[in-house]
Amino acid sequence: MGYSLVNVSELEPAGPGSAVRFVRRALGLEAFGLNWFELPPGAAGREHDESRSSQEEVAVVVRGGGHWRVDGEEVPVAAGSCIRFDPGSTRRPVAGPEGTAFVAIGARRGCYDPHGGF
Repeated sequence: MGYSLVNVSELEPAGPGSAVRFVRRALGLEAFGLNWFELPPGAAGREHDESRSSQEEVAVVVRGGGHWRVDGEEVPVAAGSCIRFDPGSTRRPVAGPEGTAFVAIGARRGCYDPHGGF
């Protein structure tokens, strides 16, 4: 089969506070990480960095908003925001009063082979 398909509503919430849905596992991805996160109003996600894995990450806010604490700085985000993190940057999402949902995508730097005009 040339594709895989999953709807996040079909995935069991897991991880700390049941905030994550493991999309990468469900799709069988091998080239990059991809997970869906949902935080209730005012909740903070897990603080971490990716120094050990050397992954560059991007979070795409799909609903709600709040901020990320990145190396001690509060960076506001809203639906439609895309925020990129260096592997060594410490980051922690914090949901605003309406909560937040975001998709996190990660891969080791340098593994993407850009081509074409896009």
